[in-house]
Amino acid sequence: MELTNESELIEAVLFLESDPVEINTLVKITDLPKEVVEQALAVLENKYQQPGNGLELIQFAGGYTLSPKQRLWDFLKERYGQKNDKRLSRAAMETLSIIAYSQPITKAEIENIRGVAADNMIRMLMDRSLIKTVGKKDVPGKPSQYGTTRDFLKVFGLSSISDLPKLDDVQQVRFELNG
Repeated sequence: MELTNESELIEAVLFLESDPVEINTLVKITDLPKEVVEQALAVLENKYQQPGNGLELIQFAGGYTLSPKQRLWDFLKERYGQKNDKRLSRAAMETLSIIAYSQPITKAEIENIRGVAADNMIRMLMDRSLIKTVGKKDVPGKPSQYGTTRDFLKVFGLSSISDLPKLDDVQQVRFELNG
């Protein structure tokens, strides 16, 4: 089955959407059966794997999106890179790693693991939309709990948080609370 019209429709939707689009959302937008949407995505994936295309169909954060091929980013990132794509400091990466591997986690728990105040790092990571408040911990004071966002997945090229590299035993100890 060629699915030319269907794959063109899916391609146009993915082009117009700025965030990854889940299959069920594509079904609603296009009014196509789920099986046809899945087949059209396979057609697009094959199309973009062929030489002569500057884009690729990628799946992350539970959805699909069109993105420039990875090998082209060195040429494109200066002009088209996200404004918040500035390098993160070592302290910011450490804080972000703690949140990613330990979420949901409170500010006090982050500070207990890092051994230093985390207010500025949390504020900066929230400003960059890499983390968000995901709830309140059921303890006195009801402190906010933090977790990563879809933007975090996008920036780091992950489909889900389960795609994070696995920690060995020594690394795992660093992410545990110190009593």
